[in-house]
Amino acid sequence: MTDDHILIIKLGALGDIVQAEGAVHDIRLAHPDSKITVMTTPPYRKLFERCPWIDQVVIDPRHSRFRIDRMLALRRILRGHEFNMVYDLQQVSRTDFYARFLLKGTPWLGGVRGCTHYCRRPDDRCAADHFRISFEKAGLEAVHTLVSDVTWMAEEMSGFLRQYGLAGDFIVLIPGCSKKHPYKRWPYYRELASRLCDEGLRVVTVPGPDEIELCREITGDMLLSGGRWLDYFELAGVLKEARYIVGNDTGPTHIGAHLRCDGLALFGSHSDPLHTGIQHSRFKWLEDNDISSIPVDKVVQTVLQDVS
Repeated sequence: MTDDHILIIKLGALGDIVQAEGAVHDIRLAHPDSKITVMTTPPYRKLFERCPWIDQVVIDPRHSRFRIDRMLALRRILRGHEFNMVYDLQQVSRTDFYARFLLKGTPWLGGVRGCTHYCRRPDDRCAADHFRISFEKAGLEAVHTLVSDVTWMAEEMSGFLRQYGLAGDFIVLIPGCSKKHPYKRWPYYRELASRLCDEGLRVVTVPGPDEIELCREITGDMLLSGGRWLDYFELAGVLKEARYIVGNDTGPTHIGAHLRCDGLALFGSHSDPLHTGIQHSRFKWLEDNDISSIPVDKVVQTVLQDVS
């Protein structure tokens, strides 16, 4: 394909962006000589600016669609780029609106009826599987779509880890998640950490801004940089060096999975693991309708088997 300027839409969230990395890579391979722009939201600007498959990032402030002045301003920005093709990797009502009213007539791969390459994602299909099917329908080869690899995210952290006496011999626990989804939190990381330490394993936590107090209660080292939490790239650098990762269904866990690390993800009824794309990684998973019913013994047993 020889289109001059390609737009990829991926607004969030973190775990979804990580899962879509392979699809973005395949779009680059399909358009090697084109300029590729990603439209995303402010929290993910720096992430996409580092992505090697992208030339440029534009920001969608996600203003209300009833703000006609804001929508007209966004339309002017988007039309000013003269995109030859749009890959909608978000596929929500907002991006359907963009297809109909902001970039009407532009060739479009997505889930809005009437677009040039229509393929709507069903509720029971993970995003990576859906992108593969969409791409194949559009004649685009899906080489990397099922095997996202975000090693380009990883900052060099070996010097930082040496400050804690760590060198690839540690297990990372990710006990938190978005404050909006407390039901995703498995409540027994404190006991898990103690059990693993009793087995002679090094345990660390890498808290986000809302999880420092939670991680203070967990045995092992809490990794902070100058007293602050690690950014996405520092976090990826730490996870890349870990022996094993245990986490909830949250963005940092999916970063670890798509760094091609070994690990274990814990799920409740909020999400079907196969819907998250975790099956396309080296992670295992445990699930129960009530996440708190996943027994500590089972988690410990799985970790010890995998690291032995």
